[in-house]
Amino acid sequence: MPSAQKTQLVNELNEKLTLLEKQKKVSENEANALAEKRDNLNERAKNLRSEIQKLRNERDETNEKVKQLKLQRNDTKARILERIGEIRKLSEENRVLAKKKPSRSHHSLQQEIESIDWQIQTASLTLQEDKDLMEQVKQLESQLSIHRKIEQVNKRIQDLRNKVSDLEAESEHCHETLLNNARKSQELHEKMSAKAEESKKMKMEADEIHRQFVAAKEKGRPLQQEIATVWRRITELRGEIRKEEEEEKRRSEDVLRQTLEEKAMEKLKRHEKLSWEEFQLLAQKGDVTTQD
Repeated sequence: MPSAQKTQLVNELNEKLTLLEKQKKVSENEANALAEKRDNLNERAKNLRSEIQKLRNERDETNEKVKQLKLQRNDTKARILERIGEIRKLSEENRVLAKKKPSRSHHSLQQEIESIDWQIQTASLTLQEDKDLMEQVKQLESQLSIHRKIEQVNKRIQDLRNKVSDLEAESEHCHETLLNNARKSQELHEKMSAKAEESKKMKMEADEIHRQFVAAKEKGRPLQQEIATVWRRITELRGEIRKEEEEEKRRSEDVLRQTLEEKAMEKLKRHEKLSWEEFQLLAQKGDVTTQD
């Protein structure tokens, strides 16, 4: 094939190469856009998984609080029942003491005892009178002790009732806190489930886009192969053209050299002075060694 045709073919192949590279660029841009979209989705899914883990940790902590609050509530209820049991026992004891309760009041008995004590300390009494008064005080003290026991039992009952009231308030507060934490746990679980579903959808979408990305890369592979083939052909043709040009140049140089040699030989035969270049040409051929 003549060099001109090869040059024309190289030009045509360069045009084809330009078109192929444009098509390849479009394919690469498509693949890159898909890869970026896929990576963004995967990153968002990763962030969602991180948020889900935080929600899970918070939910688990809240569930642990609920567990502890249930134990606390149950313990408080048990303490309430224990106090109520004590109140019932003391109330029964009070009923028994009420049957023995003197008709006279605590104050009346106390005043009479104090009056007798004063009489014993200040009056001149016979031994029998003193003995009778002491026995009277003893009987009054026995009746007064029942009043004191009843008062002690009533005070203990009131203290226990106050404690039950405090425990009931504590139990109610514990129950409210438990319900609030239980609601919070449910809300956290629902948020976690919603984000898990969102993450799942994102992962599925990312997988689909990755499939499209692989397909786009596969579509660009034949273009790359064709580009490589065209490049090899262009390189081959350029090599052939360069070789032919070099051969043509060598032939032209040989013709020129031969012409110069012939002119130099004619000048030599005519005993004309040779130029340095002419002398060198003839010297290389061995036609002349020196020149006068």
